[in-house]
Amino acid sequence: MSIASLSRFTVPLASDQSSATQGMLMPKLKYRFRISFENFGVDKSTTELTKQVAEAARPQVSFEDKTIEVYNSKIHYAGKPTWQKLTIKLRDDVTNAVSKLVGQQNQKQFDFFEQSSAASAGDYKFTMRIEMLDGSNGAEGSTNPAMETWELYGCYIQETNFETLQYSSADAMMITLGIQYDNAQQVTPGLAFGAQGFKQTRGLNATGGGGSLGA
Repeated sequence: MSIASLSRFTVPLASDQSSATQGMLMPKLKYRFRISFENFGVDKSTTELTKQVAEAARPQVSFEDKTIEVYNSKIHYAGKPTWQKLTIKLRDDVTNAVSKLVGQQNQKQFDFFEQSSAASAGDYKFTMRIEMLDGSNGAEGSTNPAMETWELYGCYIQETNFETLQYSSADAMMITLGIQYDNAQQVTPGLAFGAQGFKQTRGLNATGGGGSLGA
């Protein structure tokens, strides 16, 4: 079969769009990722957390749906955004490195022995970085394997599940964390938002809408 025919393994596009014969693009693969933590727990090094991550979610945001009542209908507009809690699963290793760091972070948020909480949220919040990688590894790989990067700010552990012990199972023990955060920023090269890329154009007439709620 001619290699050129592989360019037709896609959905045909209109003539005024990009090439209709470019073929399918390589998807990002779920297992190529890396999670980094900053200011998590007490120990300075959190590399053990990074190495023991088994599963992680990417950020999810939702906007409040607000409405304005008009004559015969309703007009919708976006309210405040809310970043949804995400879940990370960690393998609990035999050195207790992971469980120690998780315990330190929980203790930073609340001293269970003294029944004392931190003076402010800034005393215990940490930063997370979620990276989708290109599959390279080591000196022979690319200098920057991250194809997509999410930075999560104002993180804290909302839920910790040390999971169930079971005589009938030989599966690895996991620690599941539910992490809430204040803000997330996508800093993927060429697809950055906010301070590092695309900026929202301000002004009522900036997009030609004249302040209209419609398109």
